Amino acid sequence: MKNWFYTYSLLAAGALWMTACQSNPPETKDKKQSDSLAMREKYAESPTLDPETSLQHIQVEKGLKVQLVAAEPQVSVPVAMTFDERGRMWVVEMMGYMPDTVGTGEDMRNGRVVILEDANHDGTVDTRTTFTDSLVLPRAICMVENGILVAEPPKLWFIENDHDRAGKKTLVDDKYAEGGNVEHQPNGLFRAMDNWIYNAKSDKRYRKAGNKWLIEHTHFRGQWGISQDNYGRLFYNNNSENLLGDYFSPGLGASNEAQKNVAGYDEHIVPDNRVYPIRATPGVNRGYMKGVLDDSLRLVNFTAACGVLIYRANLLGDGFEGNAFVAEPSANLIKRNLLQDSGYIVKGEQAYKEREFLASTDERFRPVNLYEGPDGALYILDMYRGIIQHKTYLTPYLRNEIKTRRLTTPLNCGRIYRVVPEKDTAVQMVTLENDPAKLLALLDHPNGWVRDKAQQMIVDNHYTTLAPQLRERLRHDDPKKPWGLLHAMWTLEGLGQLQLADVTAVIQQANPYLRVQALAAMPAVITPQQASQVLSVIAPLQQSVLQAPSIALLLPYIKKVNAAAASQLQTQLLHSYASDRYVADAIISNNAGHEQELLQQVTKWNADTNLVITRRLQKTIKDAAKQRNAKANAALAKLYPRGNHIFKTVCQTCHGADGEGIQSLAPPLNQSQWVLGDKNKMISIVLYGLTGPVPVNGKVYKAPEVSGEMPGIGSNDEFSDDDIAQVISFIRNAWTNKAEKVTEKDIQQIRQQYKGRQKSFTVEELK
Repeated sequence: MKNWFYTYSLLAAGALWMTACQSNPPETKDKKQSDSLAMREKYAESPTLDPETSLQHIQVEKGLKVQLVAAEPQVSVPVAMTFDERGRMWVVEMMGYMPDTVGTGEDMRNGRVVILEDANHDGTVDTRTTFTDSLVLPRAICMVENGILVAEPPKLWFIENDHDRAGKKTLVDDKYAEGGNVEHQPNGLFRAMDNWIYNAKSDKRYRKAGNKWLIEHTHFRGQWGISQDNYGRLFYNNNSENLLGDYFSPGLGASNEAQKNVAGYDEHIVPDNRVYPIRATPGVNRGYMKGVLDDSLRLVNFTAACGVLIYRANLLGDGFEGNAFVAEPSANLIKRNLLQDSGYIVKGEQAYKEREFLASTDERFRPVNLYEGPDGALYILDMYRGIIQHKTYLTPYLRNEIKTRRLTTPLNCGRIYRVVPEKDTAVQMVTLENDPAKLLALLDHPNGWVRDKAQQMIVDNHYTTLAPQLRERLRHDDPKKPWGLLHAMWTLEGLGQLQLADVTAVIQQANPYLRVQALAAMPAVITPQQASQVLSVIAPLQQSVLQAPSIALLLPYIKKVNAAAASQLQTQLLHSYASDRYVADAIISNNAGHEQELLQQVTKWNADTNLVITRRLQKTIKDAAKQRNAKANAALAKLYPRGNHIFKTVCQTCHGADGEGIQSLAPPLNQSQWVLGDKNKMISIVLYGLTGPVPVNGKVYKAPEVSGEMPGIGSNDEFSDDDIAQVISFIRNAWTNKAEKVTEKDIQQIRQQYKGRQKSFTVEELK
């Protein structure tokens, strides 16, 4: 069961409208209907345009222009990339993605990582080198020391660089992308300011320590694409929501796996999900549904948001630094959002009214990932395809549209663009020499990518001789641009040279945002020998509402070295901030496995059941019990092996392993009346899908809290009727559910009853 409406995962559709509109015409007045018919006729074809022609179809913000950097055959089906210190692009090519509507050959080893270079510095690629090939659906890349991390589901590999050819290959994680499917697997491999590597659609983070790879639990984030701002806070999204993100450092607050949501993480940053295509987009999978398209057949709200980029350079001009850009391939556009800090809370709004930063009239323009380059330009990866919907959720309607408009081919296209000033004389690729002194100076560079890369190269080359100069940098803050100071601090942490005195120097800065970052780095210096000193440094800051959450997030680290001191600090924070949801959740994070004892302590102190910490504690206790139930399904998995497999690959990615749903994706399955009630309704939903809003256990779920629709899987030839019966039976008896099993005959009867049906059910229809 896919997420509530992840119909276009990387996404975007080449799906067509004619059949959809014939089977379920929009409710419009005669003139509007006439306009819609005219629009359908106008966009009856979806021609493949050569790169130069497609470029002419792109409109961008005044004062800027779009340049073609690379196109087929230089690059094919690009889905992820990174730059090296020479300004070369290392691009992941997912050649095997959906060769046709049934995914024939999707398991072929034809994926690649290639190196693209602009050797003559004219802004376009002129050399291509294959670093490694024979990969199955590769999806992410990250440069570390003398090699690259490459995600090839389900595994994560580290491949050493032997003169631009693949060298020794080391398995880092054999469960990096376990379960799920191509649309719902981890991606990103984003190397953040805190020296850890984070992912979207994942709750793991990675770090190389000598010859070992560290893997730790972190917050579950996003769906496709991940980025950071100048303070190292992470931002991401899901297909139907513009922008989500963290208020605090990514490495904190994930100590209690029973907490489904921790305040300050996975927050709604830009709640406005409206989009403004410059062409009709009837090819979205649910385009026949009322409200999905407007009267001109243009998409109304995000359905394929992905590829978040926080732009951290000054090349594009005043007002662009710190903006959040989001790709929407189903509407052939890129959104620009303006972000604003208010204390530690980050909020944002769309940059324009009823228009976009960049949009195209070419339906096959599919921007799926955005990057900032060493030149300060904004880079766009365009898969340039007609069909992007994965076979797992492909409906007969969409399959027919693809066939009618010949969207399956070509398969080998791909483009990379960059956005630069219209007068681009200032565009210059920055290259980084592997020289300690020069790298140190680049920590203050105005381009965030350059600062990040300089930090990473110092850490990767173990330039510990720079420690004294890095410490000196901590004592000099530029109020307008404190970024170099932050990079100096985290570089010391990455080198293993950070000391309590270094963190204390940053805490003493006047900038409150620097103090918060200093607190985030404190775990690196908390030792049994220095516990009392750490407490003396942070204790005065707990009086500040701005710093209190960050101090509370340190409790698990303090507890490891001095449990008594941590307990005393926790009590002080509890009494001062019991109704602050950020502090409350941080305290709960510190009490993994001891939530009941904490609840007793709280109620003994204050019996008010409306206290924020009391309510959130009670929820965590219930969630912990549900997680224990989820782990008790081993026998059920043996009884329904195919059902267990399908649940993990199709349903779990959105509804959660515990069946309790995932925020912003899908509602609960555990104890849902739709699961436990009339089995024929459950079968109908699984076969044909369900369109929200939908009530579950007394709560109505609707977009954007969850996605708008759960597509059915009844038309997927990969699943037999017995398979579908098994997954329904599995779900109806998993966790705390207990209901009658479903048989293959039951599935066949519902198919016969609704023979010829393609559209999803609504709650009203099922009633």
